[in-house]
Amino acid sequence: MTHGYAPAAPGPSVPPGPGGRPPRSTLVVTAHAGDFVWRAGGAIALAASRGEKVTIACLTFGERGESAKAWREGKKLDEIKAIRREEAERAAAALGASVRFFDAGDYPLTATAELTDHLVAVYRETQPDVVLTHPTEDPYNGDHPAANRMALEARVLAQAIGYPGEGEIIGAPPVFYFEPHQPEMSGFRPEVLLDITEVWETKREAMECLGAQQHLWDYYTDLAVRRGVQLKRNAGPNLGLAHRTMAEAFMRPYPQIAKELA
Repeated sequence: MTHGYAPAAPGPSVPPGPGGRPPRSTLVVTAHAGDFVWRAGGAIALAASRGEKVTIACLTFGERGESAKAWREGKKLDEIKAIRREEAERAAAALGASVRFFDAGDYPLTATAELTDHLVAVYRETQPDVVLTHPTEDPYNGDHPAANRMALEARVLAQAIGYPGEGEIIGAPPVFYFEPHQPEMSGFRPEVLLDITEVWETKREAMECLGAQQHLWDYYTDLAVRRGVQLKRNAGPNLGLAHRTMAEAFMRPYPQIAKELA
């Protein structure tokens, strides 16, 4: 399948970091147009609120498998792609991120050398300090593991000085897997609980940009509440957490590097 990868539209202006250094960079590799909002919208909004650069690599629009409402309304494929693109652009803007679309086709999303090569270029361009993507398992949606495989392979290839392509090689940015829709069936463990209380309203605003999947608004609100309860339970006493703490859950496929245990 020929895809329509194109450079990103200009994203939010990000000032230099301390000492004139480039701002920290987060790269989000997502299978469908809505995934980055439901699963990592809080993490994205937090990074952007700290003045960091966030780039979303959106491999498909979710036009075939995650746009049932538009199909039932009689919309055609190109119309649905346009709807989902516009939704994702508004959601990314609400979160403070830039988004670029690969238009690789969903259901199924097929991992290819060409797509992986484009991702390598994005890694080298953005030089991410952190990578967010899908976990390796999802028995309900094969597009998500496909996105994971390409995200991880591109991360390795982007480190290889002999791999052809423009841009400087990258280091080894830590990777966080965001929570799938059916975590119990996908081998997901909430190893990292991220407090997103301060940006919750921003995430909710971004969620409400996704009219094609309105049925998920309440589901992911409830999930943020449950993960917030778990965060407070594991955070220890007297930390001044909000009464209604909201959180997102992540897994780490690679070891955490530290000089002290915390």
